Amino acid sequence: MEPRGRGRGRDHHSPSTAPVVVRYEESERGSGSKEKNSSADSDSVEMRVGKLSIGDDKPAAAGFDICPPKQAGSVVLKPPLLLKNREKRQSSNSRSNVVVSLRPGMVFLKGYLSLSDQEMIVKRCRELGVGSGGFYQHGYGEDTKMHLKMMCLEKNWDPQFGQYGDRRPFDGAKPPQIPPEFHSHVHSALKDSNALLPSISPDICIVNFYSETGRLGLHQDKDESPDSLRLGLPVISFSIGDSADFLYADHRDLDQPKKLLLQSGDVLIFGGPSRNLFHGVASIHPNTAPNLLLQHTNLCPGRLNLTFRRY
Repeated sequence: MEPRGRGRGRDHHSPSTAPVVVRYEESERGSGSKEKNSSADSDSVEMRVGKLSIGDDKPAAAGFDICPPKQAGSVVLKPPLLLKNREKRQSSNSRSNVVVSLRPGMVFLKGYLSLSDQEMIVKRCRELGVGSGGFYQHGYGEDTKMHLKMMCLEKNWDPQFGQYGDRRPFDGAKPPQIPPEFHSHVHSALKDSNALLPSISPDICIVNFYSETGRLGLHQDKDESPDSLRLGLPVISFSIGDSADFLYADHRDLDQPKKLLLQSGDVLIFGGPSRNLFHGVASIHPNTAPNLLLQHTNLCPGRLNLTFRRY
């Protein structure tokens, strides 16, 4: 699928010098993050949803609003000018030129998305998230809910059966399309990663919004097609909003998985020999989102995460 809409010239977004490749084989190890292997654990990837009837073509109920309107009379404290200027410098229109190789097939692009890129992504996710097929909260049944809200783009992922389809089973809603601007960012990130990974045009995007208490247990992204998994087609992850402790390991039952702090604007790519990596989110760091991002979007406290893949 070829991206449409506004183009992104390399002279505008790419650094003038070649990317710096940094080898980073031993990232910080997490502590106290032993995985709970219980079917009742609400952060397990083995999610269960109740059986609800599928509608015909009637629109689904409005989804969760990640950028609710400001309340009348509310007071917003402006950040110090020094902090605002620092954020502007850190979130310039040029791409980050630091590429961190965590392990074969796993690449970290620190601060890759500019502030304007992040604002655009938040606003587009908000527009799609409040409509049919938008954000919803899933869980194991009637009483246990996940600590995040999810929206699928292009193809729907059914957490009950671990399958992709054209509609959401519980309300029959069709997933919105992946915006052309998102395709452009994915293509640029893959090119700038210097990773020896196949290039993809994603036909799946799973958008998760984690509240300040959100988390997700160690799991594998293994519900794509056998060919996609065999070829090691990469997963591309965008982080926006509050920072998060990202865990990854070769095995689910590892006592101390490696830990990586993902901040707003960071991009993480894993594919090839790292495609079947176990990974998850241990915790969200409240009040760490860029102040300018919050001012311009009114994003709820928490972390917005987009993961792109090819079925």
